[in-house]
Amino acid sequence: MRFLVLLLCFLVGVGFAAPNGKAAPAKPAAKSAPAKPAASKPSAGKPAASKSAAPKAVTKKTDAQISEQKNALKKLESDLAKKRQELALLETEEKGVLNTISLLDQNLNQTRTYISELSKSENMLESAIVQLEADIDSLDQKIEERKEAMKKRIRTLYVNGRANEAKVLYNLLTQEGNPDRQVYWVHRILNQDQQEVETLQQLVYERDEKKQQSTDHLADLKKMRDKKAAEEKGLVSQMSGQERMLKSLKQDQNMQRRALKEFEQNQKTMLALIKKLEERRKKEIEAAKKAEAERKAKEKAGKSKGKKSEKKDTKTVSKPKVVVAESVKGPKCRPLKGDVISNYGLQEHPVLHIMTRNLGVEIRGKRGEMVKAASAGTVVMVSEIDGRGPSVIIEHQGGTYSVYGHMKSIRVQEGKEVRNCEEIGEVGDVASLNGIKLYFQVSEGTQTVDPLQWLKQ
Repeated sequence: MRFLVLLLCFLVGVGFAAPNGKAAPAKPAAKSAPAKPAASKPSAGKPAASKSAAPKAVTKKTDAQISEQKNALKKLESDLAKKRQELALLETEEKGVLNTISLLDQNLNQTRTYISELSKSENMLESAIVQLEADIDSLDQKIEERKEAMKKRIRTLYVNGRANEAKVLYNLLTQEGNPDRQVYWVHRILNQDQQEVETLQQLVYERDEKKQQSTDHLADLKKMRDKKAAEEKGLVSQMSGQERMLKSLKQDQNMQRRALKEFEQNQKTMLALIKKLEERRKKEIEAAKKAEAERKAKEKAGKSKGKKSEKKDTKTVSKPKVVVAESVKGPKCRPLKGDVISNYGLQEHPVLHIMTRNLGVEIRGKRGEMVKAASAGTVVMVSEIDGRGPSVIIEHQGGTYSVYGHMKSIRVQEGKEVRNCEEIGEVGDVASLNGIKLYFQVSEGTQTVDPLQWLKQ
């Protein structure tokens, strides 16, 4: 009878491993077995579990990375869709020339980033598929080994019959010895065949699960490649559109005048902001001086009264700090590593190709790079500035101001004290006309100075 049951189980196992693989088996449920001591668990299933533990851990890690990459792609897709919608709106409303060129440039950069991330996802999926194929081959080999072991077991049962096992069991139960060890071997003989079949089922289930994962990854890979091809085609179209606009800008004097007027207006806005901040600083100095004079007058009056009344208790008033108007001293830090693509002073504009006077310098950046405070100071403004995008202005000792423009993200707030070289945000391309860069400006009072020379002082 037992021989027939084992033979049936073996045939079921073969059915699970059928090459067509159309129907994946349900995960085998734990079968109820008689209670047995901890030591009685047969070792038959252990090798397969220990060998497959490492590949499972690797697969889980890869799946987590793929999932994380998918989330990153979704966010990029959302940002890209918003920028394209914004650009379409600008084109219909015929907004400023510089704004349109800036948005075109941002779209190009985001599209390039998106294509790069798609390539990364593609490589990850290809690696995962290769790993899954290797795992499937390994599992196929284990399944064949199990089948061969079960064939030998069936052959043994067929030749010897049940009488041989009954004799072994009888000898185990009647001979003198350690009772726990006798129970262990009785359970082992009775449960070994069941464990062999269950281990085979588990291996087949795992193999079919990995085949399904491989199929899913192949489908995702096809979608990814289709998206990438479409984006690469769109990138060529966007680049052509930008080239046409820049070409028309060079030839159309009216458009050039509009762009220059826009550029000069942005410069005036920046100077007005610095002037406003400097006026506020001077008012604070005047208020501090007035408070100091009043404090001294009260202190003098208190001393004269104290002499008459011989009072010992006098209230101490803390001195307000008066900032002397001088350029910031102490260590300075270059806010971003990268090539200077536009210098201070009279320069040819990289897009308009006309002479303009730059209030600061532009430093080429890379996506993800952090911008640092050029020197210790106080953040006096975090705002969107025309022509500079999201920006930070830091006030240093003596009324020196440093400006950081085209930021992608900002991690400081107004009123916050910053240390020398402290990270204040991420470089970006918002309101930039030529890619990812940092606009860096330094003013001593309301007078702009060459930031590169200032850093050397």
